[in-house]
Amino acid sequence: VTSGEVTVAWLGPDEWLVIAPPRYRPELLRKELGERHGSIVDVSAQRTTLFVGGPRARDLLAHGCALDLHPRGFGPGRCAQTMLARAQVVLVPREDGFLVLVRSSFAAYLAEWLLDAATEYVT
Repeated sequence: VTSGEVTVAWLGPDEWLVIAPPRYRPELLRKELGERHGSIVDVSAQRTTLFVGGPRARDLLAHGCALDLHPRGFGPGRCAQTMLARAQVVLVPREDGFLVLVRSSFAAYLAEWLLDAATEYVT
């Protein structure tokens, strides 16, 4: 779900990923959690976010991803943990494209792979 600049992606039964701008304050989540069982961990340094947009974004991602990316089944409001070009990613479809969250150590590799795969769409 997205509200303003904050997106909360459900990754599993007890796991959510909050995607927010750098000024977002995680202590607000800790306060809301209160006495309930759970933990909030800042994983900002773990992932890099790439944005893939444009009319052929789905086609580009399909080159390296086994998911069915058709908007009927994988549109805004969804997310998935999957492999893209042999790198583990979280894909978050949006109205204007896709957020691709990848481990920081794989970010340069994945960015290069995306640029190379996109060359067939350049006219």
